[in-house]
Amino acid sequence: MSVIDEMLRDVALPRMVRVRQIFEDNGLPDVAAAVRAEFAKPTIASRVRPGMTVAVGVGSRGLADLPLLVRTIVEELKRLGAVPFIVPAMGSHGGATAEGQTAVLAALGVTEESAGCPIRSSMATVELGVLDNGLPVLMDENAMQADGIIVLNRVKPHTSFSGPNESGLVKMLTIGLGKQKGADSCHALGFGQMAKNIVDMARVKIREAPILFGVATIENAYERIARVVAVPAEVIVEQEELLLREAKASMPRILFNPLDVLVIDRMGKEFSGTGMDPNITGRAATPYLQLSQQIGRMAVLDLTEKSRGNATGMGLADICTRRLVNKVDLAATYANHITSTVLAHGKTPVIMETDLRAVQAAVKTCNVRDLSRLRMVRVPNTLHLEHIEVSEGLLEEAAGNPAIEILGEPREWSFGEDGSLADLATAH
Repeated sequence: MSVIDEMLRDVALPRMVRVRQIFEDNGLPDVAAAVRAEFAKPTIASRVRPGMTVAVGVGSRGLADLPLLVRTIVEELKRLGAVPFIVPAMGSHGGATAEGQTAVLAALGVTEESAGCPIRSSMATVELGVLDNGLPVLMDENAMQADGIIVLNRVKPHTSFSGPNESGLVKMLTIGLGKQKGADSCHALGFGQMAKNIVDMARVKIREAPILFGVATIENAYERIARVVAVPAEVIVEQEELLLREAKASMPRILFNPLDVLVIDRMGKEFSGTGMDPNITGRAATPYLQLSQQIGRMAVLDLTEKSRGNATGMGLADICTRRLVNKVDLAATYANHITSTVLAHGKTPVIMETDLRAVQAAVKTCNVRDLSRLRMVRVPNTLHLEHIEVSEGLLEEAAGNPAIEILGEPREWSFGEDGSLADLATAH
């Protein structure tokens, strides 16, 4: 038995209770129909000419219904007589390689077969201008060879800064279609300047590149698309500011604050650009993000396969498992961090050999000795927050909240003989 096992084996854990957090569910009944309705608007349809080639920028985020969105956009472009093709719009993701970015799209369900059009992946860029601060504005070379460009993205809060425009169409234009070099340029002055730089660079691209429009989605707390909006290029910046306010009000959250311990079963790129959304955890690597959640200790137990080894954000946790570390592709992870200039995301947390020891270490070091008072929550990830587990000490608070449904009685943690936990997401 190791010294760590000796230190932690007798650490008691609180009994946990399964609860359901209740959020507004205003998901669209027919996402494809909503996309088609936007393309039918004269202000959008009139921008697409028969025979024109159109580059469709598709990113690395796990948008709800992404393959359906892409396929429907391609179908609508063809219906209007255009010749569409897809360009990966994901900055340095996919290991900052053309092949890696195509693989990321495939992992998200977007292939040439699923979309019905070619994918042209390259890291080559062209320069469209230079900002007053000296930063070059770079654009995907394949996209610039098209007669028109559109971008698709979900509008949501960013994970490293707050501003009028955060993660959405503006960021897709600036960083996504900027490829690694363009993303590197935008991040060069740090996140303290990001809110201004993404807008300034987007305005240059809207002026100098054949941007037609953007297709924005807003997702509700259940990861369902609540709104689809096609936004003409010249008003993307202003319109997105309004959409961001709506998106912030729609996102899920943990309805318990503060917390002594937060256990996250899995981190991953399909859940957040930083693996674990700081807007949910209250943990960020920069001081430029406005957060409200307070957490004493945070443990993360695994990394998803869809992340392809990119463990960006693992440094926000205090504790992780050997299983997670063994899945990390340092090159893919560090490429993300070096591009963003935020290195804290890539630090390795304290490593525990099993889920059991990771959870015990979090409880041991949170400085709360009375288990009846411990405020502890376990979530499957930071995107799916409907079904979670809370410690027995939070039961009274849960019972008094009409947005929380208690689903069972308190029970002990159930670890396998090897110290592993069953994924919470599969238990409901």
